[in-house]
Amino acid sequence: MPQSDRRRPSRISRTSRRTIYTTLRQMVLTLELPPGAALSENELAASLGVSRTPVRESLIMLAQEGLVQVFPKIGSFVARVDATQVADAQFLREAVELASLEDLPEALDEDLVAELRGNLERQRRPGLGLEEFFELDEAFHQGLLRLSGHAAAWTTVAAAKGHLDRARRLGLYENATSAGFAAQHGEILDAVTGGDAALARTAMRTHLRAVFHDIERIRAHSPELFATDSAAVPVRRSVVVWE
Repeated sequence: MPQSDRRRPSRISRTSRRTIYTTLRQMVLTLELPPGAALSENELAASLGVSRTPVRESLIMLAQEGLVQVFPKIGSFVARVDATQVADAQFLREAVELASLEDLPEALDEDLVAELRGNLERQRRPGLGLEEFFELDEAFHQGLLRLSGHAAAWTTVAAAKGHLDRARRLGLYENATSAGFAAQHGEILDAVTGGDAALARTAMRTHLRAVFHDIERIRAHSPELFATDSAAVPVRRSVVVWE
């Protein structure tokens, strides 16, 4: 499993539940804590420099979000990527982003357009880390929503796409390069600035749905990363296995 190229502070200065939750959530989303990984409250608390209480509370919050599974008398585990939840989040994201393209003003904000072009140039830099690209990708899509006057909608989209973001990261690592995604972003931006809303919607739809192809390709050789239809329960022995 690839390691995140984002550096984490060795110690968290604030020990609020929200701080710990945000940190652990990011570790799950960036695959630093990979799908199916066993979670030890003691080990996590030690690595973050906090007591077990905020870690336990944060794991409960992540379980409510579907990113962690807690099995009584067995332990807590990072939830496997759920293809159904990916599809639901993708449906929401696609609906919001395609609708926003319908509301683009005739006269685009030149400063925002320049910001998007600068973002796109950074996406194309040689040697760009995949996690850095992911951040630029997020900023690019958020920028398009700002361009249409729907910046606030991003908060709703971001909150719903935990499983989707993990699937997207798996796809990035599978492809080993972000060049194809950057090219798709370029097509979308060219269509937007060229006033071709229909082409922008088609390019956006193709871009957003690429994750489904990635999932099927990755699941073919790494099925253990994905949730199954059956109610699999891990068994904690000397090593953790999933029945």
